[in-house]
Amino acid sequence: MANLEKTLKALANRRRLAIVGHLKTHPEATVGELAAAIKLSFRSTSKHLAVLMAADVVEREQRSLQMFYSLSAESPRHLRRLLDLV
Repeated sequence: MANLEKTLKALANRRRLAIVGHLKTHPEATVGELAAAIKLSFRSTSKHLAVLMAADVVEREQRSLQMFYSLSAESPRHLRRLLDLV
């Protein structure tokens, strides 16, 4: 139950929902790309991504100097069902 609560809290924000929505249509993106897509500063986007990472909604991979974010491949069933609604 604690994991579900953590996930729901992470998704209970329109900016974070916008990030998830963007990642559903674009399998991976950098912080800069996400910031531009949701019209938010780089710094604020990074903070939202940290919340989503802590809830295991997104994962990241560093390539060279850039960090690429994507929806978690190993997401629990409750998360996959919630993401279908976004």
